[in-house]
Formats: sequence, structure tokens, C-alpha cells
Amino acid sequence: MPALVLLGAQWGDEGKGKATDLLGGSVDYVVRFQGGNNAGHTVVVGDQTYALHLLPSGILSPGCTPVIGNGVVVDPEVLLGELSALQDRGVDTSKLLVSGNAHLITAYHTDLDKVSERFLGKRKIGTTGRGIGPAYADKINRVGIRVQDLFDESILRQKVDAALDQKNQVLAKLYNRRAIRPDAVVEQLLGYAEQLRPYVADTTLVLNEALDGGKVVLFEGGQGTLLDVDHGTYPFVTSSNPTAGGACTGTGVGPTRISRVIGILKAYTTRVGAGPFPTELFDEDGDRLRTVGGERGVTTGRDRRCGWFDAVIARYATRVNGLTDFFLTKLDVLTGWERIPVCVAYDIDGRRVTELPYSQTDFHHATPVYEMLPGWSEDISKATTFEELPKNAQAYVKALEEMSGAPVSAIGVGPGRNETIQINSFL
Repeated sequence: MPALVLLGAQWGDEGKGKATDLLGGSVDYVVRFQGGNNAGHTVVVGDQTYALHLLPSGILSPGCTPVIGNGVVVDPEVLLGELSALQDRGVDTSKLLVSGNAHLITAYHTDLDKVSERFLGKRKIGTTGRGIGPAYADKINRVGIRVQDLFDESILRQKVDAALDQKNQVLAKLYNRRAIRPDAVVEQLLGYAEQLRPYVADTTLVLNEALDGGKVVLFEGGQGTLLDVDHGTYPFVTSSNPTAGGACTGTGVGPTRISRVIGILKAYTTRVGAGPFPTELFDEDGDRLRTVGGERGVTTGRDRRCGWFDAVIARYATRVNGLTDFFLTKLDVLTGWERIPVCVAYDIDGRRVTELPYSQTDFHHATPVYEMLPGWSEDISKATTFEELPKNAQAYVKALEEMSGAPVSAIGVGPGRNETIQINSFL
């Protein structure tokens, strides 16, 4: 049985939560493999809307085991708060598994994130201020705190002391902030230990044994391809790898286990935070996309920047992830435009470029080259098959599929759980 990777093929916010949730009834495990509570998924189930930030979307599917892998950074307060909120709404959260090797976000990580971003001024990255970057930095610098450390007070104290030796110097001498007391941090972290203990497991072993037993495992990425720390629009990126390779390092499951890689692709383009965005719109069309599409970040609460579909980015996502399928979301948002521009290439200082520039300078100077496709005015939210879509909507999907380099296997025609056209099975 397959192991599937599902990830964002743009700058995030493509609708991964809906796609994961739709597959959740057909899979046995849904696994978050990177990021933290800087990601957000909105999932609509019937008349209920759920905003998930750290938990895998599969937690809303009764037969599914949700897993937080070792590649995720976990804010224990946020995790416990999110679990409590779901439990209050009648959602069973008892199946959740959390890797003991996942790193923790502490109060000093969030403090450093916020103060350093303010210190950058006009050069700021546009982080969420939730401590994600500093937690990953500690992980790479080998001074991080892991979930398993909560259960050994001696080790926890040693690690917190080591981490704060340097950080207190930075806070006091660079940012003119008060030093953080290690004892206060340890006391706070130990307070989470018994609440988290029932969920903690060797998730690498669990997942590999599940695959050995013929179970279906879905790996769910946060953010999107263009926010990958290695393959995104650096430095305006996240601090982890939301591309397909991150599913292996973030879970301990080998690449030969993965059979499908599904890219979630919005029918237009959005991003949150600073950084280049060639098709960004600053006119009425941009405002309309933002309003009709409900483009406000689930986690950040910030309005998303909106623009037309960028086929150059989609082709790049296909290449770096080895995408086998696309799930095209929010096609319904484009209803009502007489003509719909699609970016097919960039103009960079008079040169036509059809692949994503590797140079940061070139990408900042890229202007979109558009091809106009005919729009449609019919309501498509009730369509259940591809043939029920208006001819121009069908042509739009086919054009995006050809430009992007992978087949479109599902189409979102509305926000609801059932407002999806399934063309090809992912399983």
C-alpha cells in the first residue's frame, strides 16, 4: 500500500487542509513532517469550520491516526491548547502521536523571534513571531530541547542552561533586554510533561511498521514549495523543508517507500509576508481575489497578497518535488472574469525566461509575461464531474495542467468538504 506526500506547490495557503481531510477517510495515518504553528489549515466539515495550526488535518477523521513527526517544532502550550479546543467540540484526539525527537519551542524562542524581527526594521523577513526560526536554529546548533527531554529533569536543566548561556548575552547586550532565568523556563516546561506523555511515541518505528503492515500513510507538509529554506525564495522562506524530501528527514521513513507526491495548487497565486511575487496585483482584481477567496491567513491573521496563476512556479514545484499529481483548489473564485491572465514566462531585463531564475537578483527583477484565457460566468460549486464544468473552465484546467507538467487529479469548486471533483484516484 502507498505512502503519499501532500504538499503546497506555491507559497503556502493552497488548501492543503481540505485535500488532506478528503484523503483522511481513506488513509490510516496522517503525518506532519515539518514546520510548527506557523502553518495553518482551514477544514470545513458540514457546517463546522476548524482552524488547525499544529495538528495534522487527519485528526478530524475518526479512523485516522494523526502523527507529529520529528521534523516538526512543537510549542507545547499551543499543542495542548489546540487539543483542548477540539475536545471541547467533541473531537476525539486520543489517537494523536508525537515524536519524542521533535524539538520544542520555548518562551525564549518566541522572545528572540519577535525582538530580532523588529531589530531588522525594513529588512525584516515577515516571520509569524512564533519562535519557529530560533527553534530550528537551536536544533542545527545542537542546543535544542526535544520532547523526550521533558521526562528527564536533569537533562532538561542541562540543556536549558546551555541554550541560555549564549541567548542571555544576546538579549542583554544586543537587544537591551532582561536575561531569562533558566529555572523559570525549566519549571514551565516540566509543567507540560505529564499532559504530553500519553501522546509521545517512537513515531519512526510506528510509521515504518504501519507501512510494513500494508497501511496507507499520508505525509502532510506545511507552508509551500517556494517557502522551502533550500529551494524557496531565500531569505523570504520558512526555516524547514516543506518539499517532498522533507517528508523523509522529518519522519524517518525512507524515500523508496513513497509512491505518490501530490502538489496542492491554487487556481491563482497568493503569499503571506515579504519577498518577491511577480504576478502580485495591486488593483481591483487583486482586491476581488482577496475578498472572494477569503484570503486571510489562518495562523497569521494577515491579508494574503494575491496575483494571477504563475505557471513558472508550478513547473518548478513539479521538478523539485517530483510531483505525480496536482490538486487544483479554489477554481470557483475565478468565476465571473471575462478573461483570466496566466503567467507563462518572465521578462528579465529584456530576456524571456520560462524557468524559475536561480539568481535572487533576477527573480526580484522578473515581470510576468501573460497569456489570456477565456473566463466563465456559470456557478461551478455544484459540479461533481469534470464534464459538468463550463467549457472555458475545463479549458483553463487543461491549460494549467499542460503548463505545470503534472496531471490535475482533483479540483476544488468550493470551500466545503464535498465540493471537490475527483478525476483520478490518489490511492
